[in-house]
Amino acid sequence: MSRIFITGSTQELGRNAAAELLDADHDVVVHARTAKRARSLTDLMDRGADVVGGDLAELEEVTRLADDVNRLGQMDAVIHNAGIIDGRALLPANVVAPYVLTALIDRPERLVYLSSGMHTGGRADLSGIDWSDTRATRTYSDTKLLVTALAFYVARMRPEVLANTVRPGWVPTRMGSQDATDDLRLGHVTQVWLATSDMPSAQVTGEHWFHQEILEPHPATRDTAFQEQLVDALATYSGVPLG
Repeated sequence: MSRIFITGSTQELGRNAAAELLDADHDVVVHARTAKRARSLTDLMDRGADVVGGDLAELEEVTRLADDVNRLGQMDAVIHNAGIIDGRALLPANVVAPYVLTALIDRPERLVYLSSGMHTGGRADLSGIDWSDTRATRTYSDTKLLVTALAFYVARMRPEVLANTVRPGWVPTRMGSQDATDDLRLGHVTQVWLATSDMPSAQVTGEHWFHQEILEPHPATRDTAFQEQLVDALATYSGVPLG
C-alpha cells in the first residue's frame, strides 16, 4: 500500500487515477482548486481519500497546499496531474506550481509529471518569460517542454527518487476536446503504474512515457545547462529553492 497525492483530481485523468488507486487499496490524497470543486470529490472521500485545496495559479496557495499535504504524512508518490491549456495562469499552474510542490512536499520516492506530445513544439527559451503570466509570454506547448525539463532535472539531482514524465495522449477531456482520438480509459494508466508498480520496468527515472512505453522527448529537455537555467529562474521567481 502506498500513499499518493494527485493534483487536479476533480475530474477526468486525475479523478480516474484516484479511483483506480483506491480500488487497489492505496491511500490517496486528492486536490481541488476551490471548496466548491471539492464537493465533487465526496464519493472518493467516502472511500477514504483525503482532500486538500488550493489554487495552483496562486503562489501563496501552492505553498499552503504543500504544508497541508505534509501534515497528512509522508507521501510515497506525487502525480502532478493538474494543468490548463490556455489563459493567464498557464505558467503558474503548469510549471511554477509543480516546481514549488516538488521543492516543498517532503521528498516522496516517486514523482510523475504530466507532459504532452505537444511539448515537442515548445520553445527552449527563457528570455522575456513572465512567470506570473501578467503578460502572456508562453504557450501550452512551451509549458509542457518546461515541466518535462524540470522532471529530468529532478531525476538527475535526486537519484534516490524515481521522477518521470507521461504524455497521456489526445484524450477526450475538457482540455483535449471531444474530438480527441485516444482512449480516455488509458489516459491515467501509466501514471498509476509509475507511482505504485514494483515491476522492474517501472523502476526507472528520467524517462518520458506514453502508454507504458518510453519515448524520446524533445532534446532540449535533456540539456543539463537548460535545466539549470530553468530551475534557477523558478527559484528566483518563487523564492523557493529546490534542494
